[in-house]
Amino acid sequence: MKQDLSISWKEGMAFETEVNGHKLILDTGEQSGGNDLGPRPKILMLVALAGCTAMDVISILRKMRVELENFDVKVESEQSEEQPIHYTSMHIVYEFWGKDLPEDKLEKAINLSHERYCGVSAVYRKAMPVTHSFIIHNTAKE
Repeated sequence: MKQDLSISWKEGMAFETEVNGHKLILDTGEQSGGNDLGPRPKILMLVALAGCTAMDVISILRKMRVELENFDVKVESEQSEEQPIHYTSMHIVYEFWGKDLPEDKLEKAINLSHERYCGVSAVYRKAMPVTHSFIIHNTAKE
């Protein structure tokens, strides 16, 4: 299966692309010649990882009939200091809110995402350590 994407220069350091019918502008800050019209490209790597695994986990938990009140995914990263500056590690923190959530099912859903379903995580793990942890809240999200 092949997938293609193109990006077009707009002005300064701003570029526009279309992803699944949605326009996306990438840019950088004024200190790098941009106008801050959109996110920096590299941070979208974290967005891709968080979104991929979050969708997996929700899908798996629905099949397990686990009812959540809320769910957040946070990706913490470390970057190199030398050029090219790149991510050297990522850690995913899953936060679940709900009453009497089954810890074993939450953990199984996370592990299935990492070991079988999340293509973003699979690629990133070839380049750096990608770890995860989770937090369960038995109260409503504030």
